[in-house]
Amino acid sequence: MALVGSVLDLIGNTPLVDVSQLSPNREVRILVKLEGHNPGGSVKDRIALSMVEEAEKEGVLTPGATLLEPSSGNTGIGLALVSRVKGYHLRVVLPSNVSVERRQALESWGAEIIESSGNEGSNGAVRMAEHLHAEHPKWVLLHQYANHANPKAHYEGTGPEIWRDCPEVTHFVAGLGTSGTLLGVGRFLKEHNSRAEVWAVEPPAGEMVDGLRSLDEGYVPPIFSDLGGAELLDRKTIVGPRASVKWTRRLAEVGIFAGLSSGAAMAGAAKCAQAISSGVIVVVCADGGWKYLSTGAWTDDIDVVTERARRTIYF
Repeated sequence: MALVGSVLDLIGNTPLVDVSQLSPNREVRILVKLEGHNPGGSVKDRIALSMVEEAEKEGVLTPGATLLEPSSGNTGIGLALVSRVKGYHLRVVLPSNVSVERRQALESWGAEIIESSGNEGSNGAVRMAEHLHAEHPKWVLLHQYANHANPKAHYEGTGPEIWRDCPEVTHFVAGLGTSGTLLGVGRFLKEHNSRAEVWAVEPPAGEMVDGLRSLDEGYVPPIFSDLGGAELLDRKTIVGPRASVKWTRRLAEVGIFAGLSSGAAMAGAAKCAQAISSGVIVVVCADGGWKYLSTGAWTDDIDVVTERARRTIYF
């Protein structure tokens, strides 16, 4: 293990693991990118560092500045980590129905939590953050859904790592949230192999799957529109809460302790494997399972867990 000068230097270069024993098609390999190995525990560490460093280069962020970000997920935790190391104060607009682990992680790195309505989910958090920013223009709103440093982190980091470790990749599968991972990795892979396909996993309209977003719900992330997301994606596949829990448990069968959005992504990868004759699928495992223990996802009755996951945001 190399000596690094800062914990932020550990962001990226996550392992790729073969889980082809879970593939429903013997002619299709499935590899998972373990983003829980980032120091903040998720893929969102990448975009947190990228957005902060871009704002620093542009002179938007100055020493001691206050950051503001809406988050129901791991972006807030990633920003809390980066802000703590770099000396910024972070205010996170957080839906009231997030898990206790989520709150504790944010508070451990010194983030200040501003609650938004749990019934309005992440869209409500975005609206509140924009309102607060209008009232406090000196607060720096990085806005992951509109910030081009989000997909840039994956175009310059995650995508090249996948290509380096698995140039034979034919399909890339990831959950559709801010869309940054799909846009950045997808564009990089298609530039290096025009036949590579990009599959997005989204929840059914009206249902909540941790970390995922349905574009049919009415809010389309600006980066998705700006960067031609509709043209980049080859296919969207729907995965509900029950399948997400089921595949989270399947990952545990091969020793991978992952979060519920990773289960959703794996369910999408399984659908992809069934739909193609042969190939190599790389799927993003967005985070580890530690923040999901209160769901009982691995121990309780699957119907109970599914209903619980519909009410509480864990990602």
